[in-house]
Amino acid sequence: MQTNLFTRRAVMAMMAALPMAGPALALSQSDAESLIGKLTGEIFRVINAGKSESAMFRDFERIFAKYADVPVIARSSLGVARRSASKSQINAYTKAFQGYVSRKYGKRFREFIGAEILVTKSQKSKRGYLVDSSVTFKGKRPFLVQWQVSDASGRDKMFDIIIEGISMLRLEREEIGAMLDRRGGDIDKLIAHLKTAS
Repeated sequence: MQTNLFTRRAVMAMMAALPMAGPALALSQSDAESLIGKLTGEIFRVINAGKSESAMFRDFERIFAKYADVPVIARSSLGVARRSASKSQINAYTKAFQGYVSRKYGKRFREFIGAEILVTKSQKSKRGYLVDSSVTFKGKRPFLVQWQVSDASGRDKMFDIIIEGISMLRLEREEIGAMLDRRGGDIDKLIAHLKTAS
C-alpha cells in the first residue's frame, strides 16, 4: 500500500529522527525492541487521552527528548551549516528544533486516534538495530515503519524512522535546508523562525 507524505510525516510524529550515529556499544536486540515498544506506547497514550492540543505538544516534546537522540538529530537536520555554527547557535538551534518538531507533528497526531502499532521483529544493522513495526489505521491495510536504534551516544536512543523505504531524516534535512536558504543562510534567523513555526 502506498502511504502519502502526510501519513509518513505523521508517523514520524512518533518521532524522531536522524543521523550518523556510530556502531552500537552494548545495545541488545531486546533493548532496541523494548525502547520502541515504550516509545510508541507513550505516544498512543497521549493520542488517546483527549488532551488539548497545547497539552499534547508538551507531552510529545517530552517523549521526543526522552527517546530520541535530539542533539544528534538536530545537528544532522542542520546539514553542512552546522560546521559554521557557533556552540551557542547549535545549543539554541537544538532547543528550537525540538519544540518545532513536537508542534509540527503533534498537529497531525489526531489522525492516529484508534490506530494500532505492533513491533514485529528487529535485526542488527551497521548503526545498532533496525526495529520493524506494523502500523494499522482503521479501515486501511497495515504498512511498515522501521526504527533505527543505537547506543552510540551512551544511551539507547532512536535516531531515524524509515517508512516504506523513505528516511524521515532525509526529509527533515531537506526542509530545514530550504528554510535556511530562504533566510540567506542566517542560522539566527532560522532559530527565530523555528521557535514559533509548526
